[in-house]
Amino acid sequence: MTATPSLRERKKAKTRAAIRDHAMRLFEEQGYASTTVDQIAEAAEVSPSTFFRYFPAKEDVILIDDYDPMLLAAVRAQPPEVPPIEAIRRAMREVFTGLTPEAWESERRRQKLFSEVPELRARAMNQMADAIDLIAGAIAERCGLPAGDIRVRAMSGAIAGLVLAILPPGRMLGQATLDYSDFDHLIEGLDLLQKGLPLG
Repeated sequence: MTATPSLRERKKAKTRAAIRDHAMRLFEEQGYASTTVDQIAEAAEVSPSTFFRYFPAKEDVILIDDYDPMLLAAVRAQPPEVPPIEAIRRAMREVFTGLTPEAWESERRRQKLFSEVPELRARAMNQMADAIDLIAGAIAERCGLPAGDIRVRAMSGAIAGLVLAILPPGRMLGQATLDYSDFDHLIEGLDLLQKGLPLG
């Protein structure tokens, strides 16, 4: 059973969402480079110091998403006998098919900003090493192996590479209307990876 968030947690989540919503609106209206942290904080009715408690830097409003903790929790919830790649595939399907239309729209806007702002896209690419570490931790936990084990690292790199190949920053949901085909391709790619990437 999932614990009900406390009032404090709900207020923090509401403040974080407000900061992100106002930031994206300002980025869209006046451009990413022209928007300052002070402007975002003023629009969200918080202080700049409060902004930095939620996001270390302006670009992190776009770079940091809310899905990693959800995906990790979904992977951990899979039965122990489920192989790692299958557990990740099931977790991705569970999390992303459970998103509300509003969440999909927010993600579409986020990805559109990636497509329009080269420095954001470059930073997202640089985060790939962090993504591999995150995946390695989840796989290692399921398999009872060290996160630095070469088998764990190889599998983690393959999964991260698959995501990058199919859903590079700025492409996922960057269309004018929502299109789930890229996500379906990701699930298909995980199936192929689990089967050893047959080409025949």
